[in-house]
Amino acid sequence: MKQLHLLEAGIGYDFDFDNQLLPTEKYDAKRSYKHVDGYFPGIATINGMPIYVENRNGNSNVKFRQEETLEMAYNLLEEEGVKIHRSRMDCGSYAKVIVDVVEKHSDFFYIRAMRCDDLEEKVRNVKQWQTVEINYKQYEVVSIEYQPFGLKDKKYRLVIMREPNKNGQINLFTEDKMKYRSILTNDWVSAELEVIEFYNQRGSSEKVFDVLNNDFGWNRMPFSFMNENTVFLILMATCKNVYQYFIEKYAQTLDFLEKNFRLKKFIFRFINVAGKWIKRGRQNVLKLFTNKPYELILSP
Repeated sequence: MKQLHLLEAGIGYDFDFDNQLLPTEKYDAKRSYKHVDGYFPGIATINGMPIYVENRNGNSNVKFRQEETLEMAYNLLEEEGVKIHRSRMDCGSYAKVIVDVVEKHSDFFYIRAMRCDDLEEKVRNVKQWQTVEINYKQYEVVSIEYQPFGLKDKKYRLVIMREPNKNGQINLFTEDKMKYRSILTNDWVSAELEVIEFYNQRGSSEKVFDVLNNDFGWNRMPFSFMNENTVFLILMATCKNVYQYFIEKYAQTLDFLEKNFRLKKFIFRFINVAGKWIKRGRQNVLKLFTNKPYELILSP
């Protein structure tokens, strides 16, 4: 990715990490929490591009040795001079050992907090809420100081948002009819709305799973065992990044391409062209039946 200038040394990037279940009936696939056999790789991405893939079997817990996986991913980036400005993860990364690793390698982090008795007690004591609009919907938000995992000497910021629940039932712990979500962060500067909107952009980063599954064959692994399939997953993730380089480069020159084209659309728009071999002057000449200016990509 550095050689293709998709990543540059010295620039602070946004880092996303998540796990994805890949259902498969391979010989060594284990039963997952979704009651299907499969693999459960962890994938780190930057700007929607996979930069680290570590495969695990389906029976692995999402938190199991995740801090080691993240440490290796961060160290690999730092060896190449790539800096991480912000890290963003879901509640599967909400554990002290994981937060410590993320905080050490990032300027700021944003991790979805899991519900617990201590957190619900803090929420119940909040009296002043601010109303904001997110995606044309009204929410109430607030920030509080929070010491998770039983910490006594360190405080983080907890950004909480709430909305009325759909069933109208009163929550036994919070004593209201609201649905709560919270984000743990060390960012004390950004407004609550900015923190929430940045975290919500994880949805677009998770689109990479759909692309890898359906465009680059992650949902159809070719081998019988996990070691060989892990090589395949890494190779296809590399191909995805190489494709990203080409589509962005060609889209700057050819007006019939867009840099967000999926692979299938790129094939139909760019590669599939009607043609015919014609013998002329004792030579075979390829005649293409198209008016698309392919010659533009050959210009210096």
